[in-house]
Amino acid sequence: MTPPTAAPAPAGGDREPPRSTRLAVLIPFAVVTLIWGSTWIVIRGQIAEVPAAWSVTYRFLTASTVMFALALWRRERFPIDPRGLLFAAGLGLSQFCLNFNFVYQAEHYITSGLVAAIIALLLVPNALLARIFLGQRMGVQLLAGSALAVVGIALLFVQEARADLSATGTVWLGIALAVLGMLAASVANVMQATGFSRRYPMVPMLATAMLIGAAMNGAFAWTTLGAPVGSTSPGYWAGVAYLGIFASALNFTLYFGVIRVIGPAKAAYSSVLVPIIAMGFSTVFEGYRWSGFAIAGGVLAVTGLVVALRARRPNR
Repeated sequence: MTPPTAAPAPAGGDREPPRSTRLAVLIPFAVVTLIWGSTWIVIRGQIAEVPAAWSVTYRFLTASTVMFALALWRRERFPIDPRGLLFAAGLGLSQFCLNFNFVYQAEHYITSGLVAAIIALLLVPNALLARIFLGQRMGVQLLAGSALAVVGIALLFVQEARADLSATGTVWLGIALAVLGMLAASVANVMQATGFSRRYPMVPMLATAMLIGAAMNGAFAWTTLGAPVGSTSPGYWAGVAYLGIFASALNFTLYFGVIRVIGPAKAAYSSVLVPIIAMGFSTVFEGYRWSGFAIAGGVLAVTGLVVALRARRPNR
């Protein structure tokens, strides 16, 4: 077969714009960011009524049910071979068990805005792990954008950390739990950028990983907390449905799809905007007040995001 002829270079010597600035990437990127930015306040309500481990279990049982139904309707191939199941188990453990248990537990000790700010640093381990395991090198523009974003997140972190330190001595436990959750998510992000992940359709792979993750969460919850704990509040189950269907089934499908196109380093920039959105919700529901540090941090974080997304995809 004759290979397709390369498209002629644009007039004036301009190079083709990076894929991360195309609408096919920006639209799911925006949807993921907006939905995940709204989840932090919902999670706060979840753990106020039901132990975190059981809430995570219900969330991913809901998400996996939706994903299995979609995969069966589309008649897609499931990862039922040993290597596929092992990959799904690793993804379920890192993303849908460890990550969310750590994050939910962290919200017991620090505000949702601070947890979101820490998770926003996901871009750092994503870039490092992508360099180690995928051979992706970050260019100067991506490094510059990352530096601006990290400084911005640090400024967001300052006010939140000061507020928590003045209120409770357990803030460092909450920070440690949030960092562990971030690192677990980073492992899953890089897994989705590997060639192996493309051997299976996205939806059935995520359905299997979510089900395995839910089983792990349930086993952990039953072992440490006893029999399942529920709620009589319709609002609680509405939150489970929102987190399971939109923040998990929909968002992870979109987010991991973005990772496969632009790589884990750039995709992690969705987390840069999440704390800004989360702090907006925190302002309304938790009494958060924007300081000069927080405003400057938000501006720097968004500037870093724009700079980074305009960079070309890292070389392999």
